[in-house]
Amino acid sequence: MSRLYIIGIGPGAADMMTARAKEALDNSDIILGYKTYLDLIRAGYPDKEFRESGMREEISRCREAVRMAKDGKVVSLICSGDAGVYGMASPALGIAAEEGFTDTEVIAGVSAANAGAAVLGAPLGHDFCVISLSDLLTPWELIEKRLRCAAEGDFCISIYNPASRQRKDHLKNAVNILLEILPPGRICGWVKNIEREGMESGTCSLAGLAGVDADMFTTVFIGNSRTEVVNGRMVTPRGYKE
Repeated sequence: MSRLYIIGIGPGAADMMTARAKEALDNSDIILGYKTYLDLIRAGYPDKEFRESGMREEISRCREAVRMAKDGKVVSLICSGDAGVYGMASPALGIAAEEGFTDTEVIAGVSAANAGAAVLGAPLGHDFCVISLSDLLTPWELIEKRLRCAAEGDFCISIYNPASRQRKDHLKNAVNILLEILPPGRICGWVKNIEREGMESGTCSLAGLAGVDADMFTTVFIGNSRTEVVNGRMVTPRGYKE
């Protein structure tokens, strides 16, 4: 039997992984992924073979996974959150198609937007969008356009990859773009290290968001015009009717 599972393991805590993901990992011969994510699950699968690689090695990781699956192995290619949301599903399926391999299955996971929203309360209670501030694969000009469109549409916004060592000012720049359209008092929130050791979270105004010490493990939430703080929780109503 050969098979390639493409798995989102959720935000990191073992109890946040889906039962289907756990079953696929149990049935796998080999588990591949970025070292940080493998370390989150390694202890739970001591009998499995692990193959790790670093950041920006996603394509070679996918090729290795497909190659081993074609050789008759049951392979799990993992990533954090959901594999279809800025994850490994898209490149893996593309490479599998190139190689003529069709025995693949994408297994959903809990995304950072979902898990972080639960920590804050209910910031995504109405229409929302997810925007990554990483310009490694997306031109910054397009990211700016998407931020403005989301603000104009009064969407709740979840922001991934708000900052890193190479992109220290991206969140501040995004806030300045949003302030062209949104009021400075718009309610926002953030969660760092979601459901992992050292988790931190908080709410603030849009103007104050620029000063948040965010990194690549931080997810940011920007409310819509009806979002409010209810008993300390960030809540967006399900509708606009009074």
